Amino acid sequence: MWNKGIVIVIAASLLLSGCKTRKRVNLPSHDAPKEVSKEHAASIKSFELSNLDFRTFSGRAKTKVELNKQVHDVTLNIRIERDKAIWLSVTATLGIEVARVLITPDSVKILNKLQGEYIAKPFHYIYNYTSNGVNFATLQDLLLANVSSSLLRTSNVQVASATDEFIVVGLKDQLSYQYRINKENRPFNFLLQEVGANQNLEAFYSDYAKNAGYNFPNNLALNIVGDNVSLKANVSYNRVAFNEQVEMPFTVSGRYKVIN
Repeated sequence: MWNKGIVIVIAASLLLSGCKTRKRVNLPSHDAPKEVSKEHAASIKSFELSNLDFRTFSGRAKTKVELNKQVHDVTLNIRIERDKAIWLSVTATLGIEVARVLITPDSVKILNKLQGEYIAKPFHYIYNYTSNGVNFATLQDLLLANVSSSLLRTSNVQVASATDEFIVVGLKDQLSYQYRINKENRPFNFLLQEVGANQNLEAFYSDYAKNAGYNFPNNLALNIVGDNVSLKANVSYNRVAFNEQVEMPFTVSGRYKVIN
C-alpha cells in the first residue's frame, strides 16, 4: 500500500483535465539529422520565450486519480519556488491531510500521514514511477506547462507546423518526446517515452486563461503507463497565484516510522 500511496501523491501533482484527441507522430530515431535548421531553431526559441517566467507558483486543485482502476478524489495544494523546491499537500474527504511531499533537485521527501510513515530518498527515486532522464527542471516544466529547455537542447529535434498547431519531436538522453503547441506557443499535449522501455508519460493541458499576465492552463490530464503501473489523473485548479510568498512546511515528528 505504501508504494501505491506514493504514486498517487506524485502523480496527482502532474495531472490536469481536458484531453484532446491526439495525432500520433513518429518519434525520431538515432538517425535523425545531426543539426537543427535555422527555421527550427527560431521556432524553438519562440516556444521557450513563451514559457512562464516566474519566481513562485501556488495552486489548489480538485483532483481525481485512477490507479489500476481504483479511483481516489483528493484536493491538491501545490507550491513551487522556481528551480529550488516543489511542495505538495494532498487532502482527502473531510479535509484530512493524508500526505505531504517536498521535492528538490537533489531529494524527494514524503510524509504518509495516513499510515504514519516517512521516506527520504535522492531525486532519482522517482524513476520508479517516471522515465529515467527526467530531472527537477523537467518536472517543474511539466507542472507549469512549459516546454522543457533541457529536452530541446539537442540536435536531434524537428519542428512541423499545421493550420492550428506546431509539433515538436525530439530525442535526448534515451528519452523520446513530442510536444503539440498551439498558436500562442503554449503546449496542449506532451508525450515522453523512454527508448526501449515499456513506459511512457503523457500530459494534456487545456482551459488556458490569463492570470496576473501569465497564460496558464487551469486543467491538465496526465497518463502514466509502466510495467506495473497504470495511472490517470485529472486536476482542475480553482485557485492559481504567481510570485506570492510561499511557505513549504515539512516537519517530521518522532511518531513517524522511517521507511528505508
